[in-house]
Amino acid sequence: MKTPNAKTTITSLLAALIIGLITMAFSPKLGLDSYEIYLNDKLIMKQYINQPLNLRTLQLDKAAPEDLLWVKYNHCTIKSGSGSERVIVLKDAQGHELKQWTFANSPSENKPMKVSVAELRQLEKAHAEHQISMYYKSKELPGGELLAYLR
Repeated sequence: MKTPNAKTTITSLLAALIIGLITMAFSPKLGLDSYEIYLNDKLIMKQYINQPLNLRTLQLDKAAPEDLLWVKYNHCTIKSGSGSERVIVLKDAQGHELKQWTFANSPSENKPMKVSVAELRQLEKAHAEHQISMYYKSKELPGGELLAYLR
């Protein structure tokens, strides 16, 4: 019976590491923040933070004024997924803040943040000459994350 030498052991460990890294490369959802946007209870957008920005345009022209836009942001590093001190912010093309909505902390579950479609449309009309961006901010993500463009 042969005893393994150092070269064989290192080769085996390196092969296991490479297989593990390759497996993780094909799991894009592992370890990434994600979010879902609903119009009332209908899912209209689901994104992971590594997806291209050009897919993030919300069309609200067919939504009724009484409808609600629900945003559910999932932090990959938090067991419940829900951040604390959550905020949805609308900004114009120059980065000026147009409107901000704050939401209660929910440590045990990730409750959706709800915004009135009527308010969003009103802001779109008032700032028709600018593209409006929707951002999510929290204590865990103070720099914010671009969620979508409105149009």
